[in-house]
Amino acid sequence: MYAVIRTGGKQYRVQKGDVIRVERIALDNEVQQTYSFPEVLLLADGDNVAVGDPTVKGAKVTAKVLGQGRSKKVVVFKFKPKKDYRRKQGHRQPYTELEITDVALEGEEA
Repeated sequence: MYAVIRTGGKQYRVQKGDVIRVERIALDNEVQQTYSFPEVLLLADGDNVAVGDPTVKGAKVTAKVLGQGRSKKVVVFKFKPKKDYRRKQGHRQPYTELEITDVALEGEEA
């Protein structure tokens, strides 16, 4: 069974046991804390596929927080030729690492 969830403006295809990095989620942020995704867009189990309009009613995806961090540095360099204009800036995007613990429809056991 797998699901498509939306968080941080992006969509992720997840199933039980997956470890994903998503845009930072503001939590009371303790490691091992559980988090439930409010937007489940699609739920599939073999040939049975439930597509949401916009979300699937009763679908539940829960995850366990493994940690928070910052990704590798991205260098932003602006340059205009012949104008003595150069700007160098770095950016490290914060993320939350999650392990998917359950993908289910309400009323079903995982």
